[in-house]
Amino acid sequence: MKNLEGKVALVTGATRGIGKGIAIGLGEAGATVYITGRSLSDSDSDGDISGTLNDTQAAVESAGGVCIPIRVDHSDDEQVRLLFERIQDEQSGQLDLLVNNAYSGVRALRDAQGKPFWDCEPNLWDAGNNVGLRSHYVASIFAARMMTKNLSGLICTISSWGGMSYIFGAAYGAGKAACDRLAADMAVELKSYNVASISIWPGIVGTEHISSIANEIKEKNMSDPQSRIFGDRYNWETPLLTGRAIAMLASEPNANIMRHTGRVQIVAELAKHYGIADRDGNLPASLRSLRFVLPSALPALRNYSSLIPDLKIPWWLILLGGLSSPKI
Repeated sequence: MKNLEGKVALVTGATRGIGKGIAIGLGEAGATVYITGRSLSDSDSDGDISGTLNDTQAAVESAGGVCIPIRVDHSDDEQVRLLFERIQDEQSGQLDLLVNNAYSGVRALRDAQGKPFWDCEPNLWDAGNNVGLRSHYVASIFAARMMTKNLSGLICTISSWGGMSYIFGAAYGAGKAACDRLAADMAVELKSYNVASISIWPGIVGTEHISSIANEIKEKNMSDPQSRIFGDRYNWETPLLTGRAIAMLASEPNANIMRHTGRVQIVAELAKHYGIADRDGNLPASLRSLRFVLPSALPALRNYSSLIPDLKIPWWLILLGGLSSPKI
C-alpha cells in the first residue's frame, strides 16, 4: 500500500542494518526517503561490515520509493545543518518524518564484548553515545524547526530494550535509557505544535552486527541464557519489520499519531496491531510476551511457542520491582 505517497522522510544511519530496513519499509509505502551515512559507495567503505548508501538507495527504489542518499558524518553538526538545509530547499520546507537511527558504536561494542566497563577505555562511552544519543538530539533540533512551522510531523528515535535491562554493557544501556527520556521530553515541548516524538524498540534484529555476535557465540559454545537467545537466533526480526511498523504508524492521521507521543512503541506489538508481517511472513513475539519469555527460559518449549498465549507480561513482573516502568 502506497500510504506514504507525498510524504518526505529522513532516516539517519541507513547504509545497513535497521536503518536500511526502515528506509526500505518507507519506500514500500511510497515515501520520498532521504538517507544518510558515511559510505556513499564501496570506495568510501571502511571494510568493516559491508553496506553503502548506494546499496540502500537501490533497495528502496526497487521497493517502489524515491530515495535520496546524502553522505553525512553525524558527529559534525555543520554537516547535519547543511543536510536539513538541503531538505528545506528541495522539499519546500516539508519534512513529515525523521527517524533517528545513526549509531557509531557497533565496532566498539564488538571489541568490548564480554568485558566489564572498567576494563574498557573511557571513549567507549563516546563511541556509542556521540553518534547515537547526541546526534539524535542534534538532528531533532533541525527537524523540529521545520516541523513546528508546519504544525505536523513525527520524530521516531530508535532505542532498545537495553534502556531497561542489561544487554551490551553500562555505556550502551545508559545511552538507550537516555534516548527514551529524550523522546519523552521532546514530546512535551513539541505537543502544542502537533508534532509527535516516539521511542521505538525493535526486538532482536538480525542485523549484520547481531549476526556476527551470534556466530561468535556459536563458535565459543556459550551457554548462558542471554547468549543462548542470540546464538540460537530465536524470535529474530529482520530490519524490514521496523520499517514497515514505522510506515504504518506514520500513515495514521496526525491526531492518532499524537496519542502515542512521548511513549515507547514496541515493533512487534505495532506489527501485531497493524496486521503486518516480517519479510519472511512471520510475526515475531514481543520480548515482553509470554510467547517469548517462556521459550527463552525453557528452550524445550520453542517448538510449541505457537501454543503459548501472546500475552503481555506486566513491567513490574519483568523487572521484579527493581526499576520504574517505561511509559507505554
